[in-house]
Amino acid sequence: MPEGRSCVVTGASSGIGKETALALARTGARVLMVCRSKEKGEAAKEEVARKTGSTDVELLLCDLSSLAQVRRLAAELADGYGKIHVLVNNAGVFRFSGKTADGFETTLAVDYLAPFLLTNLLLEVMKSSAPSRIVNVASTAHFGGHVDLDAIRKGGGATGWRAYSNSKLALVMFTYELARRLKGTGVTANCLHPGAVATHIWRIPPAVVRPFLRSAKSGAETSVYLASAPEVEGVTGGYFVKMVQRHSSKESYDEDKAAALWDVTARMVGLAP
Repeated sequence: MPEGRSCVVTGASSGIGKETALALARTGARVLMVCRSKEKGEAAKEEVARKTGSTDVELLLCDLSSLAQVRRLAAELADGYGKIHVLVNNAGVFRFSGKTADGFETTLAVDYLAPFLLTNLLLEVMKSSAPSRIVNVASTAHFGGHVDLDAIRKGGGATGWRAYSNSKLALVMFTYELARRLKGTGVTANCLHPGAVATHIWRIPPAVVRPFLRSAKSGAETSVYLASAPEVEGVTGGYFVKMVQRHSSKESYDEDKAAALWDVTARMVGLAP
């Protein structure tokens, strides 16, 4: 990746997000780390700067479960930085239950609605920064998901693992629809499965399972690859696993449903369909 490019990484205070920020900072890029916690974010920023020697690492605070905060973040990025060459929508949560202040199921809000809104609000600046890349961190869990437009319209419907799977499927479908809509703009959109990674999102598996999970550094490899590798310049609309393009679920390729999902989601987050 050429020096001087600006890269936004959400969920950058730990795990895959922090490792992605570290790797991108080592390329000489300006790295804008989006974190929810100021304390953890400052610590992560200092770690990235210390380990890479970069003086071009910045922290932006945002609770991605809040649409208002997502809008504030987008405005801060668009107005304060001029160019954005890479957006890595990495932040994600897994919750058994709970709703956001906006009335949406929490997992759906953070794992799908937030990246949908943030990406759309940054599209114009990313087009003006082209060639630029959008990277969405999905999951193999999407194979067990199903997009129920009525349930999503009502704020989610499912909870727990099903909500997580459905949200990741929606994210994959969003990526493909986004790639179709961005054709010819110089902006690419791809998604990935990072592997089963030992990060804070997995508080559930017992200790006996953790030795079989990948490290966060290993899990970040595909995100970094899609964000920076010269060989994927211009590649768009793909689902990647271990830096190789793979097939996603059958439902994810339903273009009519993806277009309908886009319209439903746009109305939910307050954008024109």
